[in-house]
Amino acid sequence: MFIAMNRFKVVKDATDDFEAVWLGRDSHLGEMPGFVEFHLLRGPEHEDHVLYASHTIWRSRADFEAWTRSEQFRKAHGRVPSTKPLYLGHPQFEGFEAIQTVGSSSADPESVEAS
Repeated sequence: MFIAMNRFKVVKDATDDFEAVWLGRDSHLGEMPGFVEFHLLRGPEHEDHVLYASHTIWRSRADFEAWTRSEQFRKAHGRVPSTKPLYLGHPQFEGFEAIQTVGSSSADPESVEAS
């Protein structure tokens, strides 16, 4: 398993716009062999930004790399020009190879309460 993450430092007054961009886009991820799942995560709020992360799980690093070279990737990352910046700096990419996975067949993500 390979996990690809991008961290975004989103300007505080642009969080609604940032989320709308992600929620309204055509991701094309489901068209790719090896794609498992995607999450957009909202993290802690700081003085000048809110931290977000996109978290994509792939069957293998090779499947992820094929995604980054695909037409689907180019379509998914085409952006309509914005009149204001949504985040500070460039997204920070982090890629991880899974060493160990522990799961529970009885865990229901919908029943987990946010803290």
